[in-house]
Amino acid sequence: MEKAGYGKDGIFRSLRPPLILPMEDEANIVSFLFRDSSPYAHKLALVDADSGEKLCFGKFKDKVYQVGAGLHQLGIKNQDVVLIFAPNSINFPLCFFGIISIGAVATTVNPLYTTKEVSKQVHDSKTKLIITVPALWDKIKDLGLPAVIIGSYNLSMSTSGIPITLFSEVLNMGLKEGPPMVRFKQTDIAALLYSSGTTGTSKGVVLSHRNFIASVLMLGSDQEARGEKNLTWLSVLPMFHAYGLVNVMTAQLQRKNTVVSMGRYDFVWMLKVIQEYKVTHLPIVPPIMIALAKHKDIVAQYDLSFLKEVITGAAPLGRDIIEECAANIPNAVILQGYGLTETCGIATMVARERKGHFGSSGTLVSGIEAKIASLEIGKPLPPNQRGEIWLRGSNIMAGYFNNPNATKDTMDRDGWLHTGDLGFFDENGNLFIVDRIKELIKCKGFQVAPAELEGLLLTHPEIVDAAVIPQPDPQAGEVPIAYIVLSSGSSLKKQDVMEFVSKQVAPFKRLHNVIFVKVIPKSASGKILRRELVKNMKSKL
Repeated sequence: MEKAGYGKDGIFRSLRPPLILPMEDEANIVSFLFRDSSPYAHKLALVDADSGEKLCFGKFKDKVYQVGAGLHQLGIKNQDVVLIFAPNSINFPLCFFGIISIGAVATTVNPLYTTKEVSKQVHDSKTKLIITVPALWDKIKDLGLPAVIIGSYNLSMSTSGIPITLFSEVLNMGLKEGPPMVRFKQTDIAALLYSSGTTGTSKGVVLSHRNFIASVLMLGSDQEARGEKNLTWLSVLPMFHAYGLVNVMTAQLQRKNTVVSMGRYDFVWMLKVIQEYKVTHLPIVPPIMIALAKHKDIVAQYDLSFLKEVITGAAPLGRDIIEECAANIPNAVILQGYGLTETCGIATMVARERKGHFGSSGTLVSGIEAKIASLEIGKPLPPNQRGEIWLRGSNIMAGYFNNPNATKDTMDRDGWLHTGDLGFFDENGNLFIVDRIKELIKCKGFQVAPAELEGLLLTHPEIVDAAVIPQPDPQAGEVPIAYIVLSSGSSLKKQDVMEFVSKQVAPFKRLHNVIFVKVIPKSASGKILRRELVKNMKSKL
């Protein structure tokens, strides 16, 4: 049990070095980010792959405080909420850190959201100001809030009656006035990141400065131990999501690594950017990993020899896809991690020296405790037994914003976050994610994990994507059915797919229907939007 970090009290503890947090109560993530930054003033911090714009750490620091001072001149005060509604760019981190540098709270939103969806978050978070781009103006123009525009605005914007300030003007205002004096506490709210809502109503996750500091230290501990420096990380993941915002943008900038930003995901464009900027670290989500695995001929056209690590997270991914990807990018180590918005992006990570543990999400990062709780009574379970994953640590959220009932349902009085994920630790402390508990299919009294069947389907050479959902059944209760995306030129039939699965699984896991589609709907973090598929399925019954 020692190798698993499992104690007699039923708690799994990290075997990595202990987490050491700043002692000062006034510490905040911005001052922590720029601590000891003088030696790095001329080192490249940010690159915008779309515009070619670059910022060294010295200029980056100056501009962050200019943004904060400019927003203060616009009337933004301590703990006021400012919403960033924009795609990835070199200006996104300037806005995010600028907001929280003056004690205000940053909240982020998916640029694909409709006016109704943005309005809901604005209302829930009590947003005071929106930062956006011209292309998204029409979605927020009727919300009645003052706006900062990154770029230029036209006459139609200026006649809306809404106070509009250009981002360039905010920078100039900040340059003239200088940053305000703000007193911080580590427990102050830094950000409200809204959960994706894939399994229910989207909720505002309250993340403090302490949560951010803890997470970036947890994320950087392995790099620190190996003495790795001067790395280049590609930020193709959306910065509005915890994975891109914390794990990439914040964690790597605090390590003084270079972050290359991409405003939109395009597979070929991503490969070109990796080649051009000699990217060493590529954090991605399962749909991109699947593309890297399934499009060997395209991958082979680009020089990816500088890639040291490809890291995936956000949703379970099978061993076969990881091995295919590893074969296509032989110089890179393929790693998995596990985290939630509620854990400020991190909980486990595969250590580079333990790269052979394909299929595992790694071991607990520094400062994290975990339990595997039985689904029936919450009793802690030993290694190799499945249950709900519970987590505790300095990176765990304070709760859901203005939602005590949801907080109570998710966090207990001892500080354990009940993740809703089904998984287990093996005898070496490696965590394996099985699926979301609420997404398990109850078939004839047995539990079927959709992710298990999806992983199996993706081993077929003519299947490029798959999603499994439950279909009501009068005898079995529920039965699994699959939505399938075929490779171009494939002649697979429904019966072929069903027989492929039935030969490899127990009878209760066999597919009862197969529906061919052009694309599987997914969230920005790569999670399958099963509710949309369930709705589609029910409309055809």
